Amino acid sequence: MQCPECGDSKTRVMDSREVGSSVRRRRRCESHGHRFVTYEVVETTRPLVVKQDGARQEWDRNKLLAGVRLACTKRPISSARIEDLVNAVESELTSTGRQEIESKDIGEAVMKKLRTLDDVAYIRFASVYRRFRDAGGFLEEVERIKRPARAPDEQVRLEL
Repeated sequence: MQCPECGDSKTRVMDSREVGSSVRRRRRCESHGHRFVTYEVVETTRPLVVKQDGARQEWDRNKLLAGVRLACTKRPISSARIEDLVNAVESELTSTGRQEIESKDIGEAVMKKLRTLDDVAYIRFASVYRRFRDAGGFLEEVERIKRPARAPDEQVRLEL
């Protein structure tokens, strides 16, 4: 690490401490004693998001957070719970190691988590994600969430 004052690479770590997901290090230049702080974070590669039209975009956590916040507007959901939901979706999708993630996978993951969090927020998100064109789309989705979820083996028996 180079000293920001003189550019000398002879610096010594005086103190290290974890701060969230990064490490804060207090350093001192051995040439002239200047003290400074550095932060180290793990560099992760973010996947590309493949949109429905085939276009690719960099993963943008803030865009996901804004969409979920909009769906949760005027609902009794704390910012911490919204952050937790976005963190869970982000880690679920980025931990797969895939270089590209389809936008539909992101939308489905968010809807799955929102459905357990708040029905109104779920319907709001679904209305944008599934592009409801009229009230019929809303009614169908409301009916779908009112039905009790079946066990996976029940679904298979019914489909056969």
